[in-house]
Amino acid sequence: MAGASGTWRGFGAAEEGEAARGRKSSLQSSARGPEWRVLGAGKSLPPCLPLGLSLEPSAPEEGAQGGASLRTPIQDQFLHLSLRKQVSYRKAIAKSGLQHMVAQPAPTLALRSDSEREIRSTVDWSEGAIYGEHIWFETNVSGDFCYVGEQNCVAKMLQKPFSKRKCAACKIVVHTPCIEQLEKINFRCKPSFRESGSRNVREPTIVRHHWVHRRRQEGKCRQCGKGFQQKFAFHSKEIVAISCSWCKQAYHSKVSCFMLQHIEEPCSLGAHAAVVIPPTWILRVRHPQNPLKSSKKKKRTSFKRKSSKKGPEEGRWKPFVIKPVPAPLMKPLLVFVNPKSGGNQGAKMMQSFMWYLNPRQVFDLSQGGPKEALEMYRKVHNLRILACGGDGTVGWILSILDQLRLNPPPPVAILPLGTGNDLARTLNWGGGYTDEPLSKILSHVEEGEIVQLDRWNLLVEPNLEANPEEKDETATDKLPLDVFNNYFSLGFDARVTLEFHESREANPEKFNSRFRNKMFYAGTAFSDFLMGSSKDLAKHIKVVCDGTDLTPKIQDLKPQCLVFLNIPRYCAGTMPWGNPGDHHDFEPQRHDDGCLEVIGFTMTSLAALQVGGHGERLHQCREVLLTTSKAIPMQVDGEPCKLGASRICISLRNQANMVQKTKRRNSMPLLNDQQPVPERLRIRVSRIGMHDYEALHYDKEKLKEASVPLGIIVVPGDSDLELCRTHIERLQEDFPPCPSTIQSLFPQEGDGAKPKTLSCQKLSPKWCFLDSTTADRFYRIDRAQEHLNYVTEISQDELFVLDPELVRTQTVGTSPAMPDLVDVPSTPTRQHLSHPVSPSTTSDSRSEMESSCSLKDDVLIDAAKNNDFQKFKELHQAGKDLMMRDHSGQTVLHHAVKSGNKEIVKYIIENAPAEILDMAEEEKGETSLHLAATLRQRTICHYIVEAGASLMKTDLQVRAFSAGKRC
Repeated sequence: MAGASGTWRGFGAAEEGEAARGRKSSLQSSARGPEWRVLGAGKSLPPCLPLGLSLEPSAPEEGAQGGASLRTPIQDQFLHLSLRKQVSYRKAIAKSGLQHMVAQPAPTLALRSDSEREIRSTVDWSEGAIYGEHIWFETNVSGDFCYVGEQNCVAKMLQKPFSKRKCAACKIVVHTPCIEQLEKINFRCKPSFRESGSRNVREPTIVRHHWVHRRRQEGKCRQCGKGFQQKFAFHSKEIVAISCSWCKQAYHSKVSCFMLQHIEEPCSLGAHAAVVIPPTWILRVRHPQNPLKSSKKKKRTSFKRKSSKKGPEEGRWKPFVIKPVPAPLMKPLLVFVNPKSGGNQGAKMMQSFMWYLNPRQVFDLSQGGPKEALEMYRKVHNLRILACGGDGTVGWILSILDQLRLNPPPPVAILPLGTGNDLARTLNWGGGYTDEPLSKILSHVEEGEIVQLDRWNLLVEPNLEANPEEKDETATDKLPLDVFNNYFSLGFDARVTLEFHESREANPEKFNSRFRNKMFYAGTAFSDFLMGSSKDLAKHIKVVCDGTDLTPKIQDLKPQCLVFLNIPRYCAGTMPWGNPGDHHDFEPQRHDDGCLEVIGFTMTSLAALQVGGHGERLHQCREVLLTTSKAIPMQVDGEPCKLGASRICISLRNQANMVQKTKRRNSMPLLNDQQPVPERLRIRVSRIGMHDYEALHYDKEKLKEASVPLGIIVVPGDSDLELCRTHIERLQEDFPPCPSTIQSLFPQEGDGAKPKTLSCQKLSPKWCFLDSTTADRFYRIDRAQEHLNYVTEISQDELFVLDPELVRTQTVGTSPAMPDLVDVPSTPTRQHLSHPVSPSTTSDSRSEMESSCSLKDDVLIDAAKNNDFQKFKELHQAGKDLMMRDHSGQTVLHHAVKSGNKEIVKYIIENAPAEILDMAEEEKGETSLHLAATLRQRTICHYIVEAGASLMKTDLQVRAFSAGKRC
């Protein structure tokens, strides 16, 4: 920091001696003439504000400006005032009973040498935990300077590059060898606990700020309301802000903004105070063995009896205990993160949660599971749990809650990681984490509604009446789980899942790519479909629901998959029960009604499921008795096995408390001007491509410049994003498709001298909304959660959407930062886009094109039909187009599949564009994969699937069937 020379220091051990040495040091420094700057308006504050409240003169810090200044009477007065402040601060702390909040020495700190001090990357729950210890993780951030300053920086002194580490709890960055230098400037992390054994009668209930200097800071100063950004701030060594790592309040680093009384005031713990567990609740207790007390009681005769009592106490002793202070508005949160879920998302989330919360309320499930943490916090009133992982992680936590028998059981919220996540979808948390701000997620956890989730027991016993000849040596006699929360299924889906798991366990190195996993999964499913391995399922099962025998109905249906469903979602978001509507025999599905839905699937209904169809509704019941006569693949909440002939009883176990994500309208803060929400909003919609989003999403202004306007929508002021989506889709329908070479355009409003103009390229089906209101960057919003977000929450004067399949076209006048845009010299009118085209004109032009293609390239189709591979290859090398179609829309790949020539099929796949794999003919809407499956050409099916053909494409017959089922 420029010219800073006073250092805010924390009190260490032997506080009075430390104070005496501080006063002596101050006097010696004044005799030498220390470099002080007058702290006036616009002047900076001292550069280090660790735990502690004393101000002492010190040597100049990094980047000192102006050299050694002369002593003035004003500086002498300020020095004298600072010495008086030291004493007054210490007296104030002694009177207030806040000694625990002062930097306290750890009991074992004196026993550790600097060489033995380890660099911790996790929270230390042992007896030797150090007060104010940092939690380090490696970082490669280039713009952050070492926090210890140039004077103490080892890398600066040695002129060598060193790796950097960042503290998850207070976000300071230092070089790895500079971590020890933090002791010299006495900077500690925010305290996560307090010491027991305080002699104060009053227990401490407030938390002090933990002030940290920042060279870069988002947002605005709490005092003056101005921003912290400076011109040419990148690589600036000047400290611009002082912020609290608890409440996140920030001030300019000058006396006019940050005043001395801010040091003494209690911290509110910020926007998430209701879910933060204060460090005053977490006590480190001493070991029961006390040498002083034991020496006084040596004369007791019942030594053996006393030692026998002491043993169990020592076994139950824990270094930390929780002493909560009941507060009706608090909802303390425990966060459990599964780092194995969702790639590397879990590890990054732990670091972010430690910044927003107390690090001692964030737990890594790979370090022993959730049981110890839940036992420690079991007496905390209104406790809530956030499970970060998949549905299996949630089930694990719920099973531990069952074991501990907490009353009432704390409700569980979900932050979904990875894929699937049907339970998270059911409770409105979405199918997976994209990049929503964790601060927003914490608000949703706090404000979410508590709902119940039925949980079901699975009691398995062998079927002694089964035919011994049907016994399978590879089958097991028990299920992987005896409780399920989502579903229990048997048949086709379980067989595919089991084959995938067995293959992955046998060759784990081949399953390190999510895309390859999906391809293998799809190939296995298609192979089982062709083999019909589950077509005889109905012959080997007997199902009795609430005393009603469903076996005859199941045998008539001949399903290949049977599902007992507890929640509406299944198979990564599909809804197999659907909406019964006017069907009086069945009720809409609920996850808290104590009923299971029994659903059968044929292969046709399984295919229709992906496009909005549903299975065959069989029953809604409270108890099921399932009997199998042979080994059948089964899965419990995604965990597969092959179970031998058995009798399985399914019954209600209990109901778990869950947190359901809800809209936040009632809790939204009012704007500064207290204006009500307008009745109608007129808002411009702009599109951003994935390439620009990934490259520029930390630079909001550049990303706005790179956006492509789509048009203007008018919606009610309280509209959610689902309604906005329909308006945007309608906006797209207003413009007919046109070739990209024509680039029909119309101007947008309010874009200055060079207006942005709209291309005719429509949004892809995978587009999503972006939250543009946060200070640092744009964030994606999960499509499944659009009904929970209001348009006014994510946008200000412009609504941004992300199109992952945006085609980046470059035309004359188009800048690289503005894809698919041109500058138009004259103002085009809407007539350019809305000029009517007669159907006859369209059909004539199409017939002319088809006839010309037929005359030119029919020899290529003939070669494919006649199985003449050599001629086909020569025609293609001579310039014939592999993408041509005949009069019915069939491609050369369709004809090659019909003829069954594997060589021609393979040649087309290797040499034609990938689009040919999903091109459908006009009569039935069949792709080449549909045709190969119909003709039962298994090898060709494998070729097409492995090349990347979509398994979600449906022909016209499947679409007509699913539409009829919905009706």
